[in-house]
Amino acid sequence: MESIFHEKQEGSLCAQHCLNNLLQGEYFTPVDLSSIAHQLDEEERMRMAEGGMGSEEYRTFLQQPSGNMDDSGFFSIQVISNALSVWGLELILFNSREYQSLMINPINEKAFICNYKEHWFTIRKLGQQGRVVCWRQALVW
Repeated sequence: MESIFHEKQEGSLCAQHCLNNLLQGEYFTPVDLSSIAHQLDEEERMRMAEGGMGSEEYRTFLQQPSGNMDDSGFFSIQVISNALSVWGLELILFNSREYQSLMINPINEKAFICNYKEHWFTIRKLGQQGRVVCWRQALVW
């Protein structure tokens, strides 16, 4: 591998940087992820409307802020998952039944997307070594 792409953190756009570091290039912008978040918000609104647009739950739902993004630039796991699907990649939650049923050995995986205290970062293999590709530092194990 000639060089390692590392996008440093700007603002609270860790999901964007996490995805771009995972994919090793400038593939997603804040506008791209905002578009995905708005699409998810609209799908959620339509599902809630199925229960009746006059219902108390629907009115309460409309008054709440988006669960897919916020004003700081934070994006939800659903936004990240949908962004990865554009590349034919599937996000499987580590503690999900699906993950357990697949009996995946983490050592054999190429990458992980992690969240710690509202901060998204990528752990992935590059060449023969693993690296934490994060805005703070890059570590080799």
